[in-house]
Amino acid sequence: MDDSKDDYQYEEIPADDEFSLQEDDEDLSKALQTIQEQAEDAQILALQSVLTSEKSVSEIPEAMDDFFCNFLVRLGMSRTLDCFQTEWYELVQRGTFTAKDIGLVPTVYTRNQQLEAENMRLRKDLENYKLAANKAKEAFLKMQKERDFHRMHHKRVVQEKNKLICDIKRLKAHYASYEPVLKQLTEKYQTTLRQKMLTSLERDRAVGQDSEFPVDTQVNPYLVHATEYIQPLKSGEYKLSNILKVHDLAVNCLALHPRKDIVVTGSNDHLWKMWALPDGNIIMTGEGHTDWLSGCCFHPSGSQLVTSSGDTTVRIWDCSKRGCILTLEGHAHAVWDCSWHSCGDFVASASMDNTSKIWDVNSERCRYTMCGHKDSVNSIEFLPFSSTVLTSSADKTLSLWDARTGLRVYTFYGHLHSCNHATFNMKGDAIASCDSSGMMKLWDIRKSVPILSVDAGPHPANQVVFDHSGRIVALASSDGSLKVLQLESGQLSSLRGHGGEVHGVIFDPRAEQLISGGADGTVCLWTRGAAAPCLT
Repeated sequence: MDDSKDDYQYEEIPADDEFSLQEDDEDLSKALQTIQEQAEDAQILALQSVLTSEKSVSEIPEAMDDFFCNFLVRLGMSRTLDCFQTEWYELVQRGTFTAKDIGLVPTVYTRNQQLEAENMRLRKDLENYKLAANKAKEAFLKMQKERDFHRMHHKRVVQEKNKLICDIKRLKAHYASYEPVLKQLTEKYQTTLRQKMLTSLERDRAVGQDSEFPVDTQVNPYLVHATEYIQPLKSGEYKLSNILKVHDLAVNCLALHPRKDIVVTGSNDHLWKMWALPDGNIIMTGEGHTDWLSGCCFHPSGSQLVTSSGDTTVRIWDCSKRGCILTLEGHAHAVWDCSWHSCGDFVASASMDNTSKIWDVNSERCRYTMCGHKDSVNSIEFLPFSSTVLTSSADKTLSLWDARTGLRVYTFYGHLHSCNHATFNMKGDAIASCDSSGMMKLWDIRKSVPILSVDAGPHPANQVVFDHSGRIVALASSDGSLKVLQLESGQLSSLRGHGGEVHGVIFDPRAEQLISGGADGTVCLWTRGAAAPCLT
C-alpha cells in the first residue's frame, strides 16, 4: 500500500494558475450556487433545531422521584433516601402506579427552591456586610478620636510656639538694650588688657629679666643668596632618591638644621630623632614627651631644638647636652605647632585651646597669650627677622600678630574649611596656606587679598612650604602625594612615594632636595635627577 502511494505520480499545478468556467457553462455554475445555498440553509436549520431542543430540554420539569432523591441527597438524609428508593421501586414493580401517573414536579416548587437558596445566600451576604459595616464604624470612631486628639495637640503646640515667639522677641529686645553696654565693656577689657601687657613689659624691663624684641629694620641675610640658588624647575624633575624608615609610627613634623645636612623628625611614638642626610644615620634621639609630637624647630644657631606635643607642653632641648633643658607649660590642650624667633630669645606656640603664646626663653615664662581665634590654632610661624607672627586656625582664618604687644594686626578671610597650615616666603611679602579640603591659597600681604587659589583636593592638605627663592611651593597631602607648584608657569606636578598620608615637607636651602614625612613612619628624599630609590 505504501509502495503504491510512493510510486504514484502527482501532477503539479502552478500556484498562480486560475480555474475559470467557460461562458457556455453558466447553467452549471448556477446549479452549483443553488446547491451551496441549500447546504447553508440546512446548516442554519440544524443549528436552530439544536438550540430549540436544548431550550426544550431545559424547560422540562424534573421527575417527582428525581426531585425527592435530589432533595434528600442535598440534605444528607442517606437512610431516608434508601427507604424511599426501596419503597418507590417496589410499588412501581408491583404496578401500583407508574412514573407517568405521578407526573412531574410543578415548576413553582423548583422556583421556590431556587428562591430559597438565593434567599439564604443573600442572608449570608447581609451578615457579612453588617460585620464589615460594624468594623468600619469602629475604625471610623477610632479615627475621629485620633483626629480630635491630634487637633487638640496641634492647638497646644501652636499656643506654645506663639508663646516662644513672644519670649524670643522679648529676649531680643532685652539683649539689644544690653548690646551697647557689652560693646563698651569689651572695649574696656581690650584697653585694660593692652595696659596690663604694657605695664608688665615695663616692669620686666625695669627688673631686667625679660628679653627685648629686636627692631624690625633688620635685613634678612638669606635674601641675598635666595635668587642665586634656584634654577627653573622642569616638570617632574624631582625624583625619589631614598626612603628612610626612621620611626615605627607616623612622622608628623620635620625640621632642617640651619647650617648642616641634618634633619629632625617628630613622631606619634613620642620621640624625636636627629639623623644625617642623605644616608639616614641616627645622630640623636629625644625622649621626654608623653604624647605624640606635632611640631619641631631649630634654634637659629642650630644648637637647640624646640618641640611641641599633644601632652600640652613645649620643650626646649640642648643638642650638646642631649637632653631637655626647659619645659614650658601653660596651654590647656594639645599644642599643634611651635616656632623659634630669628634672635633665638623667643618661642611661639599654637594650641587646640584656641590660643597661641609667646614664650621668653631667658625668663622661662609666657610673655603674651594671643586670644582671638574662635577655634583651634593649627600652626604658628615668625616672619624671619621680624616681630610679626602668622597663625592659621580651624575657624577658617589666618591672622597676623605683633609679638611685641600680643595684639592681632590683621585677619585674612577666604578659606571655606579649617586652615591646617600657613607660612611666609623668604621676602615676607606673600603667604601660602592650605586647608582640610585640599585648597591652597597664596596671599599678598600688602594688598591683604588672595592672589592664587589651587584646588589640590579633595583630600586634606597638611602642610605647605616655599623654597628660598619663593618661586616653588610644595604641598603635603593626605592622598599620599606631594604637590609641587611652579608659581611662574602655574604648573602643578604630583610626587608619590609614601605608603600613606604625607604629614610634612621641607626644602633644602638650594631646593636641590625635597624632604617629606609620612604616616607610614618613613622619610622620602626627592632629588633632582635622582637614581632609583632604596629603603634604609
